[in-house]
Amino acid sequence: METVVQIIFGVLAALIVGTAVLVVTVRNVIHAALWLIASFFCIAALYMLLEAEFIAVVQVLVYVGAISILILFAIMLTRQVTGEGVRQLTERWWLGLGVAAILFAAVIVPTVVNHKWNLPPLPVSAEGTPPPPEILAGPADLGRGFVFDYMLQFQVAGVLLTVALIGAIVIAFEERARRRRVLTLAEEHELNKSEAAQRQGEQVPAGGPVVATQNDPMTEGA
Repeated sequence: METVVQIIFGVLAALIVGTAVLVVTVRNVIHAALWLIASFFCIAALYMLLEAEFIAVVQVLVYVGAISILILFAIMLTRQVTGEGVRQLTERWWLGLGVAAILFAAVIVPTVVNHKWNLPPLPVSAEGTPPPPEILAGPADLGRGFVFDYMLQFQVAGVLLTVALIGAIVIAFEERARRRRVLTLAEEHELNKSEAAQRQGEQVPAGGPVVATQNDPMTEGA
């Protein structure tokens, strides 16, 4: 059974690392968001493997169901999502990779070397039986903690998220205002007549009506 668990853990770890690499390497932003959702699902499966069912459900509800949807909405507000003509990596990408690898090694190597992997035996009671396992906090305890013990922190986090949402809406409206105004059908028709008249060598007076000829296809049937 332990061998099967280790194999499942290895597969999930490989999927998490692989999807995380695809998030930062694909050019299409929508594809990157989808790979991020897949990575969140794999992390939830890892929590299930560790018998942390509540954290796995929260992972799916919060990260997959809320944060990922928020990211997709933010992507919808962008104008270029395919990544065509955009440089994916900087010229010195290897420098950032080396710094990240050194920092990761500085944290993980002392932990692996100095950690004692031999777990102590479980304490045994006077009757010779091990004590019952300690009960972890459940959803009810977490809810009471949010309402009573950590209410201020919970409210501050809510206010920060609300401010971020309002800021995203303001940025979206400013971006929309800077875009080119869409012409109405009447304005597009007048523009087409002006371009047709200019192609025929006619002089179109500034601000005045367009003088159309009988051979103008845009004015036939008007």
